[in-house]
Amino acid sequence: MNYKPNEMMTIAAARALRNSDVTFVGIGMPSAAANLARLTHAPDITLIYESGTLATKPTVLPLSIGDGELCETALTTVSVPEMFRYWLQGGRITVGFLGGAQIDKYANLNTTVVGPYDKPKVRLPGGGGAPEIATSCGEIFIIMAQGKRSFVEKLDFVTSLGYGEGGDHRERLGVKTKGPTKLVTDLCVFEPDPVTKEMTVTSIHPGVTREQIQDATGWTVKYADEVAETPAPTEKELTVLRELHARTARAHGEAA
Repeated sequence: MNYKPNEMMTIAAARALRNSDVTFVGIGMPSAAANLARLTHAPDITLIYESGTLATKPTVLPLSIGDGELCETALTTVSVPEMFRYWLQGGRITVGFLGGAQIDKYANLNTTVVGPYDKPKVRLPGGGGAPEIATSCGEIFIIMAQGKRSFVEKLDFVTSLGYGEGGDHRERLGVKTKGPTKLVTDLCVFEPDPVTKEMTVTSIHPGVTREQIQDATGWTVKYADEVAETPAPTEKELTVLRELHARTARAHGEAA
């Protein structure tokens, strides 16, 4: 089956999730990947959204954390303070799934401003719960379309901590969780170098070249000693993902 780059990206991200995971899900592409995993290889995965919905099983993708579908299909809903203090900061969530407007080579994320903070070119939605998710979940998966405007040498603002300045900077700041372990794009998959923590390409999607990856990145890309080819989407993965998006479009119309 033919597929689009964003479908490859979503499917590759979904595959990283395990059936046993308790996952804090961001709206947008993280939500699509997490629900695809639930509808395919990880039916018992526990999905948690920032509004306090636990073990939610939406039939359509939510437009926001306040979407009624999340509460209606959840095992239960708790208050936001309980969600953050007991579940997130209590170390009960294995994976946080995030996106961002900008990312650097150490997987720090910006969702605050593009340009100077006092007079930005673009003022973004802000951090929300992402800074706490980035430091309190067992590990972080990031999903972002790759381009030089978003994959930058230096962030305009650090909203959510990845590996800081690299190396052991995260640990020196007192953060004990793993941090970003996968960065999935529409071109490839990055994982942190064990020592420097710089995001390093470990898998390239079918038909994508190293030149394309470098052209879409604002820093000099590094590659693992052995770089795999990402397995192409299966017919089942594509069918389930497309049906999920089709249901969402019927439910939400142009807003989807």
